[in-house]
Amino acid sequence: QVQLVESGGGLVQAGGSLRLSCAASGRTLSYTVGWFRQAPGKEREFVASITRSAITEYYANSVKGRFTISRDNAKNTVYLQMNSLKPEDTAVYYCAADLSGCSDNGCQFIGSWGQGTQVTVSS
Repeated sequence: QVQLVESGGGLVQAGGSLRLSCAASGRTLSYTVGWFRQAPGKEREFVASITRSAITEYYANSVKGRFTISRDNAKNTVYLQMNSLKPEDTAVYYCAADLSGCSDNGCQFIGSWGQGTQVTVSS
């Protein structure tokens, strides 16, 4: 099974930017990968996904135009560039691998999860 380690979270003011990274080990990220988030008291929700070829990307409506997912297959790493951050983006962000059935509404199957990284946006 693949191991996923997120980094890059932190505290930022509204309007600021952060770049999350997700480094995979154990095996190559061969399939669709993505990011999810969970705010306090809320269910975990889909943020973005990207296919192995990076041809197809999906984004939740709440982050479209502000967040960009990318991957570097040579480094076995996935990124999430977050711009124009809002207080409602505050959450623990999780990297996920081996996704299938993804759309703007989420993914039907999630194979592996990272441990998460905290993102806090102050107003």
